[in-house]
Amino acid sequence: MRIAYLITTSQPIGGAQVHVRHLATRLHEVGHDVTVLVGGEPSGTPLVNSINVRYLSALRRPINPLFDVRAYAQIREVLRELRPDLLSTHSSKAGWLGRLAGNSLRIPTIFTAHGWAFSEGIQQPGRTVYLCAERVVAPLASKIITVSEYDRNLALRYQVAMPDKLVTVHNGVPDVASSLRARPELEPPRLVMIARFSPQKDHAALLYALRELQHLPWSLDLVGSGEDRARVERLALELGLSQRIRFLGARQDVAEILAGAQVFILASHWEGFPRSILEAMRAGLPVIASNVGGVREAVIHGKTGLLVPRGDVPALREAIEALLINPDSRIRMGELGRKRYEAHFTFDRMVEETLAVYESVLAELKL
Repeated sequence: MRIAYLITTSQPIGGAQVHVRHLATRLHEVGHDVTVLVGGEPSGTPLVNSINVRYLSALRRPINPLFDVRAYAQIREVLRELRPDLLSTHSSKAGWLGRLAGNSLRIPTIFTAHGWAFSEGIQQPGRTVYLCAERVVAPLASKIITVSEYDRNLALRYQVAMPDKLVTVHNGVPDVASSLRARPELEPPRLVMIARFSPQKDHAALLYALRELQHLPWSLDLVGSGEDRARVERLALELGLSQRIRFLGARQDVAEILAGAQVFILASHWEGFPRSILEAMRAGLPVIASNVGGVREAVIHGKTGLLVPRGDVPALREAIEALLINPDSRIRMGELGRKRYEAHFTFDRMVEETLAVYESVLAELKL
């Protein structure tokens, strides 16, 4: 099968970029002809290795009519040259332009929604703009893959697409060596949050919750980069927490960092189906997370972790305190989380289900 993947940008590295990297690499390894199209110019670490990558200089994240028209022309030119059997698009801008280009060339096109840009928690007017844009191009997709049932139901509620066009394939992450399993019982507990410093994530709520827990022993690792990092660092200083927090930046050794932690936390305003939670469950960590998007489809409240309402600082504080003072709960939740990862969120399962979608689209063309 000749497959082209299209994504808006390779930087910063987020869930969509990692998803494309892993999926494209696996399908290349098993014999498919894979090309990755990515916006921008070659720089730094490539999105994928040992795979044909084509860079589209005009494809950029910000909305700019002039560049967007050029990007559409570049996408169409490369697709006309490659003539893939299937185009798989990822991220909002690439999904929009890719479906237009693919449809114009009669190339079956799939869009994977890594969380909708009109999800609850996103501020207006952005939500309405993206909803209207999605309604325009949704009919051009052969299938739309959502990474959670929450996102599938959201698309149905807002009449983005018909039910038979939407299919849920939960994210999955590759396993790691058993030596990278965490030990949740260790004291004093190390907390970790892996997330970009961006408006989507609620680092502030986490810091305000921890301000009330300074009487307990703990430390916190914040992994990630982003435009809001300086603001969060200032807040940590203002709240008197700087000595207990490490800002580690963007890291390639996430599995090792998780292995050294005792509790994973993800405070968010909105989510699709975050890979970081699956990585924490893979490590055998209990998870505390905002109950947004598809998070509840991964974390079972009271069994594999604790879910708290979006922006609820007292609830977040209580959840953190409950696990700080109870190592037995950390062990139990971590073990159940690992079992849930093994049963539902492996990378092999995700690849199998994704390929099934691809094959169903191509089979429908032959009817």
